[in-house]
Amino acid sequence: MSAIRTEKLSKHYGRRRGVVELDLEVKPGEVFGFLGPNGAGKTTTIRLLLDLIRPSGGQAWVLGQPVRDNPALRRRVGYLPGELNLYDGLTGWELLRYFGRLRGKLDAAYLNGLLERLALDPTRKLRTLSKGNKQKIGLVQAFMHRPELLILDEPTSGLDPLLQAEFQKLVQEVRREGATVFLSSHVMGEVQALCDRVGIIREGRLVAVSAIHELAERSLRRVRIRFAEAINPKEWAQVPGLKDLRAEGDWLEATVQGSLDPLIKAAAQHRVRDFISQEPSLEEIFLAYYDARSAA
Repeated sequence: MSAIRTEKLSKHYGRRRGVVELDLEVKPGEVFGFLGPNGAGKTTTIRLLLDLIRPSGGQAWVLGQPVRDNPALRRRVGYLPGELNLYDGLTGWELLRYFGRLRGKLDAAYLNGLLERLALDPTRKLRTLSKGNKQKIGLVQAFMHRPELLILDEPTSGLDPLLQAEFQKLVQEVRREGATVFLSSHVMGEVQALCDRVGIIREGRLVAVSAIHELAERSLRRVRIRFAEAINPKEWAQVPGLKDLRAEGDWLEATVQGSLDPLIKAAAQHRVRDFISQEPSLEEIFLAYYDARSAA
């Protein structure tokens, strides 16, 4: 049984494209990243999987069951939308108890543990919370009933680095307990730390499904190194994976595709004063991967 499976899943908004004949399978117990530029169809896909909108064609199954008209399935799924709207007149406690009653179970000890880990005060009215604290409420309600499947759309938006790290620990813990996580994110460090595989969607079409190490091998980084002495530009032209190389005086700048290992080994032959590696944006990684497939 697949945790998620779609066959030719499509959604059109009149003449506008949503997703087009999406064939996707997510295995039980894996963390699957769903990547693509803004407007590519990620959120539309998620809403189709949750039966929040209806497809123009094709089918979708979640936890082995068809998603259409299946409210009992919702209790087995934790969902955090990318655009979180809350009942602002309620307190955090009131909202969480409400969701707990809808799902039919509420593990108070686990809920309290989540609140503590995310440093969240549930007694405050939701309208008084910052964006980050509202995001914490969203995370708690998604995790608190220990779902078999978590569908998370930009889960760490608005969170500080410490809480982003805590979120990663939560995902790793529920995965060890057997849960499946479907994760849409623009934070590449998060995707690389958590995901087993990623699907890349562009203009509503799934263009690739890749193991995370394959994605990293195709990714681009912009690197700037300052040495203790002037360098010879000809030396660096032979280093594998370097593009757009510029060497001047004691500085070297280049775009690195794939592993940093050859560059680091070459740099280790000199005294390095500074090393800056700029993580690529999702758009850059996506385009590098897509262009590589197109050229194949």
